[in-house]
Amino acid sequence: MNDVKRSQRRPVGQGGFTLIELIIVVAVISIVAALAVPLYANEEARARMAKVQAEIRTLACAVNLYKAHMGTLPVTLLALTTAAVNGRNESDGPFVLSIPPPPRGGSPAWGAITYTSSTAGTFSIIAIGDGTTVTAP
Repeated sequence: MNDVKRSQRRPVGQGGFTLIELIIVVAVISIVAALAVPLYANEEARARMAKVQAEIRTLACAVNLYKAHMGTLPVTLLALTTAAVNGRNESDGPFVLSIPPPPRGGSPAWGAITYTSSTAGTFSIIAIGDGTTVTAP
């Protein structure tokens, strides 16, 4: 029953892994990594989109505050970054500290935020990137 010679046995306390065990562990780690990388890339795109949505909502609120104070829409978004004096000589602003830059990355990359207003009193703020368009209001 115990026909393995004493010299062929492993010394006590010096156990190890066989080659097949190591190959299996490496294969499992590779499979998990192959699943995780696309999920991570998708999360980056979702984070960029959430950032742009929040920034556009903030700008839309600032445009509405400007309109409530001045009675007209701003000509450009840069008008939101300075103080404005209305017809009653009341000063307010700046409505935002700065116009946010587009997020880095994306495929295609995010372009600058565009603002258009009409004489009818409506406006739109648009950002395009990562194959999607974000619009407010």
